[in-house]
Amino acid sequence: MYDLVSFVARGSLRKKVLKALLRPNSPAELARTLNTDRPSVSRTILVLEKVGLVECLTPDEKLGRFYRTTETGKKVVAIIEGKGE
Repeated sequence: MYDLVSFVARGSLRKKVLKALLRPNSPAELARTLNTDRPSVSRTILVLEKVGLVECLTPDEKLGRFYRTTETGKKVVAIIEGKGE
């Protein structure tokens, strides 16, 4: 678990995206909310999805996909914020 915590904590955008996805959202909306560019947010989401911290809620959509933090991702956020383990 702490390998994932370390992975997320090393990237400020990873931390912001993971926390923001506690509420389902799209990459475009997240980019606006986090005041960054959409390609960076999309790449970050894909990396977080690959390690099991984020999941796609609309995988069959080509555009406007929605993502959210997984249960493991929620535990990682809690540890980073000092509220877990």
